[in-house]
Amino acid sequence: MWVEILCCLVFYKLFRLYLGDDVDDFADINSSHSDICFAVASRLEKLYGGKCFVGLRIPDPDSGTRQHIDIVLVTKKEILVVAVRNFSGYVQVNNDGNWSCTSDKKHKTETHPDPVLEVSGQITILQSYLEQRGASLPKGLINGRVILPNPYCIVSPSIMLQTEVLTHDKWRDLKPDSKDGNFNWVKSAFSGVKGETQDALHQNIHFILSSSPMWDRLELKGNRNVLGEFIEFKGHHGDMAALQSIKRSKFSRIVVQKASLLGLGNSRTQIVCSTRDYRSDGSSSSELKEIAVKPNTEVVFEPLNSKKPRKFKLSSIVSISFST
Repeated sequence: MWVEILCCLVFYKLFRLYLGDDVDDFADINSSHSDICFAVASRLEKLYGGKCFVGLRIPDPDSGTRQHIDIVLVTKKEILVVAVRNFSGYVQVNNDGNWSCTSDKKHKTETHPDPVLEVSGQITILQSYLEQRGASLPKGLINGRVILPNPYCIVSPSIMLQTEVLTHDKWRDLKPDSKDGNFNWVKSAFSGVKGETQDALHQNIHFILSSSPMWDRLELKGNRNVLGEFIEFKGHHGDMAALQSIKRSKFSRIVVQKASLLGLGNSRTQIVCSTRDYRSDGSSSSELKEIAVKPNTEVVFEPLNSKKPRKFKLSSIVSISFST
């Protein structure tokens, strides 16, 4: 009888390992801001037909640091710098210019820097960065928006009147203009610019931002995304040689496939690595490299705004995207 129970426990562990049932292992990881940014970026791309870059870290020569930008949307009409603020409660402008948000449930007031002012500074840094890398930008090409997507966010009249701010209702009702497929609050900065010049500039901006510093992206099971910095793999010593060959200079993304049962206690997880393509025309598809490792392999990753790195089981991960 005890032998049967022991066998059942062993097979249960293997079956759970095969299914990768580790979704709730990191319930304390706050991925809400990253998830919302990717959701907003996805909707902007669908409405606008452009390309969104999420989690850029643009070098700021004045401060000597890198400026985090939630979303940069690039289209053939303009560039939008977007700040996403998931405020919940009543939001108003303080006497010092900062925004305060008072929650309805906890009646707690939190103070935040003025996101409109932050976006204005990000536009200046981004424009200088693009020009330093050889992009000649028409006047008015880069604009900014602050999106407040939370339906429980209520803003004061002074914030409501700011054209740069999209409250939940405005964001929900946002639609492309029926005539040319553009937003009714977006005007082209390319008036008077020849088509060939416009296409060349658009392609150059795409290449610059695609090769710009940004946060690494950890995609977890359960449709959760965590921005931050990949540090290293932790695993069986027999797998480390192969794992240490995965470097951001060589690979842009890895995808974790479901573990396969090769025998009792001998399951392996397949990692599919996409090689990085530095060519600006993007004409070739990435080559793939496959690595098989033990399922208990871990990824050390430091989430954005976290004070310390965290270990994530490989079985809880869908993919990792590496920045340059």
